[in-house]
Amino acid sequence: MLNGPLAGKIFRFAIPVAAASILQQLFNSADLAVVGRFDSPTAMAAVGSNAALINLLVSLFAGLSLGGTVTVAGLIGSGKRQKVNEAVHTSITLAAVSGLIVCVLGEMIAPVLLKLMNTPDEVMRLATLYLRIFFLAMPLFLVYDFGASILRAKGDSTRPLYALTASGLVNVALNLLFVVKFHMGVAGVAIATDLSNCVSAAIVVYFLRHEEETFRLSFRKLGIRKEYFQKIVRIGAPAGIQGMVFSLSNVVIQAAINGFGKNAIAGNTAGQNFEYMCYFVVFGFAQAATTFTSQNFAAGKTDRCKKIYSRTMVMAIVSAFALAVIFYLGRGLFLQIFTTDPDVAQYAVIRLVYVCLFEELTSVYEIPGGCLRGMNHSLTPAVITILGSCALRLVWIATFFQAHHTLPLLLIVYPISWVVTGTAMNIACFRTRKKEFARISAQ
Repeated sequence: MLNGPLAGKIFRFAIPVAAASILQQLFNSADLAVVGRFDSPTAMAAVGSNAALINLLVSLFAGLSLGGTVTVAGLIGSGKRQKVNEAVHTSITLAAVSGLIVCVLGEMIAPVLLKLMNTPDEVMRLATLYLRIFFLAMPLFLVYDFGASILRAKGDSTRPLYALTASGLVNVALNLLFVVKFHMGVAGVAIATDLSNCVSAAIVVYFLRHEEETFRLSFRKLGIRKEYFQKIVRIGAPAGIQGMVFSLSNVVIQAAINGFGKNAIAGNTAGQNFEYMCYFVVFGFAQAATTFTSQNFAAGKTDRCKKIYSRTMVMAIVSAFALAVIFYLGRGLFLQIFTTDPDVAQYAVIRLVYVCLFEELTSVYEIPGGCLRGMNHSLTPAVITILGSCALRLVWIATFFQAHHTLPLLLIVYPISWVVTGTAMNIACFRTRKKEFARISAQ
């Protein structure tokens, strides 16, 4: 990451990250597709009503794991490789402990969370069942997430993809077995998701157990080292809170969608899967921006940091837009994966038009936000995102949507909030970069 041409290296890093995130999303997509085709719209709505809530939790801990990435990458860039191993063990320990806490709390408050989201009574029982089973695998999910972040910090974004590919195949196979063969419905797809998380976590742990000594995981060395714990939390907590609050605004929007009935819930959930895939392409390049910037910023290579910003921005916008167009043009074929119900499909198309086709706009805040975190500024992008996207969406729902209660008017707030947030994020990035680069030049 510190030498040579950037574009090819960024692309080779970002695409496996994007593919891994897409596979992770396909866990839920596979659940949705199988119950939608082989069970009932009610079962499909039960799985779909959990999507925003699950993404809230995933966003929180994905942000926290980003703190591990920046910590390890910074130690590499500054030449302190002898300290990397302590950061590795702190990160994995934090993952396991956090997962256990979320698992216990989730089992206790699952019904309360779903009621707060205005989940219809007709799907409440199945939605609660799915969510409680999902929570059981949170420790394993987080061990994979934090383990993958360690591998990416050293530039290895391919092996986490291998782990998710294997677990994704297991997930799809078990979905079909449990639902089609054993008629287990919602419980079957939830159990399949948990078992697939076991596979991905086991594979990543295996990789770390067989790494070179600097990165090698030893169960006897697990523990929290204060120095690295503080940095992981300082970088990761704002990113995690940002993701959580960002997802919380989506939970509020999901609650508004729930008011349109189960067909709207099922259709929007189907449409969301395609926009998530477009977003994950952007996310891959944003992760590249964070990791490449972190190593080069720690090494004092400021000109290279500027090139990282411009290249990741262009690649993210072009790639996400191209994928969104493919999904829109092939919507008739793609939507059949999830449903054959014309009413459900109609709602999914509305989601594609008003959100998915604009998903490339997320690049204008994710890329500069990633660069800021790579420069150890994690609070700034968190505050901007919370105000620019989350607060704006809540105000929109309380005003315009309440006055004109239509689904298109509800959904159009997504691209509007992306433009507002992106403008503020780029201003903050350029100002921070100017200040930090001047400090480095003066040293």
